[in-house]
Amino acid sequence: MIKMLSQATILVAGILTLGACTLNQAKTTAPVAKAAAPDYQAPVPASPPAGNIRAYCYNAADLAVVRARMVQQELVVATLQCQNPGGSRAFEAPYSSFIGKYQAELSSNSRALTEVARRKRLNVDVFVTEVANRTAQRAPVDKEFCSRSKRALDWALDPKVSSLNEVPPPFDLGPEMNIFPCPAQ
Repeated sequence: MIKMLSQATILVAGILTLGACTLNQAKTTAPVAKAAAPDYQAPVPASPPAGNIRAYCYNAADLAVVRARMVQQELVVATLQCQNPGGSRAFEAPYSSFIGKYQAELSSNSRALTEVARRKRLNVDVFVTEVANRTAQRAPVDKEFCSRSKRALDWALDPKVSSLNEVPPPFDLGPEMNIFPCPAQ
């Protein structure tokens, strides 16, 4: 009886200890400001050998269209995820400025993405949802999630940047989604 009681006590104490432990999880709080630069992208896995992807690779123009939409979707997720200490959305104003600056490009990108999707047999809704879901999954595990996203917004809003194509997505999800650049000929 005492043995079972002590085992139960140890089990409960262990569970309470684990419950209090954060295990170095990422925080989705607003990051400290850094100078605007396009050096925020998470590491990108290597592409498979050229011979393996020639049949389904994306040329530079199609890849630019896909990555521009990736940037926009990833910044939407960051705007929803990253918070100020008071709990308000940290990137709401910068994201609104981003939409204002690139509104015309985002409209033309939507039409171009539809064309790419038709040629590549890609479902636009599935693609956009997949980008959002994969980005949201990074928020709790990437310690740099909010700072990476903030730097992407800062870079996109910098006066030196005149096109959405100059803004790398914080996470290049292409390789995970079998979207690879065509190898050089």
